[in-house]
Formats: sequence, C-alpha cells, structure tokens
Amino acid sequence: MTITLENCGKRYERDWVFRNLNYQFIAGNKYAILGPNGSGKSTLILILSGYLTPTEGQVKMTSGLHTVQPDRFSRYISLCAPYLQLIEEFTLAELVRFHLRFKPAVNGLKPERIVHLTGLEPYAGRQLRYFSSGMKQRVKVALSVLSDVPLILLDEPATNLDKEGVLWYKCLLEEYIGNRLLIISSNREEEYEMCSNRICISDFSPYNQLAATVSHAAET
Repeated sequence: MTITLENCGKRYERDWVFRNLNYQFIAGNKYAILGPNGSGKSTLILILSGYLTPTEGQVKMTSGLHTVQPDRFSRYISLCAPYLQLIEEFTLAELVRFHLRFKPAVNGLKPERIVHLTGLEPYAGRQLRYFSSGMKQRVKVALSVLSDVPLILLDEPATNLDKEGVLWYKCLLEEYIGNRLLIISSNREEEYEMCSNRICISDFSPYNQLAATVSHAAET
C-alpha cells in the first residue's frame, strides 16, 4: 500500500489551507501529521481517506501493482476521528458485530475478543449512549486498529482518554499494527511518539511558503 500526494492543495472558499504538498506514504512505516489547531491536519486526513477531494493536485493509492480509484478508498482504510459518531442505539457487542459485516477483523479476531480488547467487556451489553466520552473513544480506536485493512488513519486518537487509556492505546498499536501503513494526525506527542516519519502541515501553508520566499529573497 502506497499513497502519493502530487501538488495537493485544499481551499475553503478563498482561503487555502495548504498548497504544493508532495509526499509519499509507504506501507510498513508510521507517519505523524503535525501542526497547531486549525492548520489542516484533519483536512489532510480526510483527503487521504477519500472523504474529501483536493482542490488541486491528486491523491494516488496503489495496492501492489493496482491503482485504487478514489471511490474505492474506503475498502482499504479505517478511520478514527473525534468527529465521527457511533450508532448509540447499539450495545457494544452489537456494534462490533455490525462493524465486522463491513470490515473483517485483523488476524481473524472474533467479536468477543474485540470486545475484550477494548477493555470494556463488563459493559458489552450496555447501549453506547450511556458510555462516557473516553469509553466511546476506546471503541472508535479499537474498531479502527483491529480492522483488517492496509491503511489505518487516526485523527487525534487519544482524545478523551485518561492516562490508563493512553497506555492502552499505545499497547494496542504495538501489538496489532504490524507492517500496515499508519498515519496519525496530532499535536500531542504521546499520540504519535511511535512514528519515525513526521510531516508538519504548516510548512505547506501558502502564508508560510510566501514568508519563506520573501525571507530567502531578502537574504540573497
């Protein structure tokens, strides 16, 4: 699995979030997308997932020798983000079984094992509407990481997790990511410390690029 960004840019109305972004994400590696709030981290994650289309440039996904069309990206990814909602009428056990209808589990894990791995087994029969925000986040992270797909996208994955939850999150990644492609969007080091490849989205802001050009011109 490889994702290639070619001269990618995203604009909302007249404001560019980023431009001239050229980068390649390669399977077997872990990447962190860094930057302050509002810098475009989540926007880039959604473009990589296929949920958003870049205003300019293109995103290419290849799996082996095959090029994946954007309308099929969802078959190859799992996405965890604070703004994605769970079906709160389901119990935890029901949600896991429902999820597995669309995305099989890594290593052939059974629904009961996935429930156990969330650390929420005593609440398997409780509707998600009665879960705390931290419990819901555990469910989101677990379903994403434990899906048998080649690309895992995590947008601020430790949101609402306490100290114990953050440790659980790190252990889950260490045990189950394997050689899959992992991309984490965050500005908290505890979320992305396992990522050796890091990209700062602010470097591709048109304003920062212009400032750098002006500074270079002044120096020369």
